[in-house]
Amino acid sequence: MERCSWSEGFDLYREYHDREWGVPLYDDHALFELLNLEGAQAGLSWATILKKRARYREVFDGFVPFLIAEYGDEKIAALLADAGIVRNRAKILATIQNAQAYLALKAGGSSFSDFLWQFVDDVPIQNAWGSMVEVPTKTSRSDAMSKALTKAGFKFVGSTICYAFMQSAGMVNDHLTSCFRHDEVKNRFRHPQFAE
Repeated sequence: MERCSWSEGFDLYREYHDREWGVPLYDDHALFELLNLEGAQAGLSWATILKKRARYREVFDGFVPFLIAEYGDEKIAALLADAGIVRNRAKILATIQNAQAYLALKAGGSSFSDFLWQFVDDVPIQNAWGSMVEVPTKTSRSDAMSKALTKAGFKFVGSTICYAFMQSAGMVNDHLTSCFRHDEVKNRFRHPQFAE
């Protein structure tokens, strides 16, 4: 069974590749968590964040935006002292600001899912890459998403981060054509109004 080469190395990585990566994701809360974890990855590897994901969920209160938006100095200090996550002040502060931006977006009547999926016209882009060297690190669509998120007050949402997020959230299917998941992911797409 052939996989995308990046997913080899350890069981947790393979499991993430086989079950999550590239599957269309529409839940506002899950998308908020994923965007922040992708931001935490900046300058690091996704493997590093994946190994720490359970701890991130624990210390960031399950990524519930209204709880994170209220974090103060004491909570920030506790996060900076927690070896179970990436102890980067800018990234921690960005998560708090992102929670505030998320709540402002929702208060304005916008679904976070609708806001994000508009950049692919609400339909996953089905790519057909033969090798990893063909896969881009950013596109005009991730540029547009980055610009819109920044304008809405989000941090750590550069175009490269946004493209990695789009791949993870199934907005683009970047499984290689040789990977057993390419067609599985492609065939699992259902429009959100018909989503299970």
